[in-house]
Amino acid sequence: MNPLTDPSVQQTLKGVFQLVLPEIVLIGTACVVFLLGCLHNRRWLWFVVSLLGVVAAGVVAGVVKPVTPPVMTVAPIIPDATAAFVRWVAIIAAYVFLFVSWPEVDRTNAAEYYGCLLVAAAGVSLVGRANDLITLFLALELLSIPTYILLYLPARTRANQEAAVKYFLLSVMSSGVLLFGFSYLYGLTGSTNLTAIVDGVTKANAERLSPMALVAIVLVVAAVGFRITAVPFHFYAPDVYEGGPAGVVAQLAVLPKIAGFVALARVLGLLTAPRPGEPFHLPFEAGTQVPLLLWLLAVVTMSVGNVLALLQDNVRRMLAYSSVAHGGYMLIGLVVASSLPDAVTHQTMTVGRYGAMGVDGTISTPVLAAVGGVEALLVYLVAYGAMTIGAFAVVLYLTTPDRPVESIDDLAGLGRSHPVSAATMAVFLFSLIGLPATAGFVGKFLLFVGAFAAPADTPAMRNLYQSLAVVAAVNAAVGAYYYLRVIGVMYLRSPIRPPVSSRAVPTLIAAVALAGFTLFFGLYPQPLIKAARKAAPVPTVTKPAGETK
Repeated sequence: MNPLTDPSVQQTLKGVFQLVLPEIVLIGTACVVFLLGCLHNRRWLWFVVSLLGVVAAGVVAGVVKPVTPPVMTVAPIIPDATAAFVRWVAIIAAYVFLFVSWPEVDRTNAAEYYGCLLVAAAGVSLVGRANDLITLFLALELLSIPTYILLYLPARTRANQEAAVKYFLLSVMSSGVLLFGFSYLYGLTGSTNLTAIVDGVTKANAERLSPMALVAIVLVVAAVGFRITAVPFHFYAPDVYEGGPAGVVAQLAVLPKIAGFVALARVLGLLTAPRPGEPFHLPFEAGTQVPLLLWLLAVVTMSVGNVLALLQDNVRRMLAYSSVAHGGYMLIGLVVASSLPDAVTHQTMTVGRYGAMGVDGTISTPVLAAVGGVEALLVYLVAYGAMTIGAFAVVLYLTTPDRPVESIDDLAGLGRSHPVSAATMAVFLFSLIGLPATAGFVGKFLLFVGAFAAPADTPAMRNLYQSLAVVAAVNAAVGAYYYLRVIGVMYLRSPIRPPVSSRAVPTLIAAVALAGFTLFFGLYPQPLIKAARKAAPVPTVTKPAGETK
């Protein structure tokens, strides 16, 4: 029988467009901006149109209730809770970036800038919903290609042009490596559907991870490592962050990280909830190769990022290496998720004829309540996005054509000359450190506790997870030095060259709003944690009674 004639398969394929209506609204708005911008290019006009497009996408996302596809092994789009979480993060991020980028958009490139921003936001949202290798790759490219244009549009200096070319070449190379890894996954399973790949790899590697599966994961991790600035794939970041426009760099620091971590979690099977009544098994859990690979990547990334950030005098290069270090922190969430799928694990106990139930059967009892890796990762992605976008927004607000903010000394005396900007920057830096009462503290706490309490097959692996939490805590202390150095320069030194007044009021409004967001969820994190916990799958792991993991 031809599968395409199956009514359930046809229903699955026909319902795809309904599952991506908000993304269609974003891309449709971008097309209107691109086309009509050729005739009448005005910043305020296309800002308003883009803002209305983002609001319309949010309304559609809230009104339209998605229907789960009948055949998951055919569906290219999956409307699960993680997809909804990522969609809302992308829409809100697009809304914020419209305000943040106001001063670096002029009448000659307004339509192109805002159109590319909307397309990039749609790409991030589609990455969260992708259930197929082809869909996932196209969504990642939908994010990458507009970024090339955004980097080059305001390129007025040699540094701007170098940043754009360097990012373009390395991004294209990473896309080629990603396709190479996807080809191995397709060869192993004969399908491009992620649900089918997870099922196929799980059954084929139940006892031992095959070499080809390991090669596929190494290639995928290497390609995604470019987007999440993991060492050694981070070397483009300092030059691009220093030479690129501040608003675009803020997008590079946040959007590819969200898309990269979600894509990696999808491919690794960490976001695939089990079917009712079936046990949960990670497709790459046979052996310790994948958790160990992620462990090494996390340790090296956070350590290299923090050490090199200590040596920087340029504020943008410091934030670049800070972004590298925070990519290492976020990798902890994947390490924890690869050892424990999520917050609650249940053990299935066999009950005899005269047991507690009186008949033969099984019962599930909770044996562990820890912090889930996916849950902690999603919380930290949101916290990191707010504090990083906010920091770049302050830099962009203070930058003028006659006086760019480049070195840390350019922020000297900011507490007296621009008290509001200094206060918001201090909030973001405290959150990057991970001090209490900030969203950054909540994210770090969940990641570190998750790593320390993660179960393992052997005492050696358990020690590795606990040592990862210790290494992360030491790195957080190291990172505190260069963040506090900036705060000290702002409040304890006299201005060398006081920043001039800026008219970028929308950027300042966005920075203040993000500072409020950071403090609110630092003091009251329950709504954010609840949303992340709902977005993370909660599988049931079935084991014989008495067996430990």
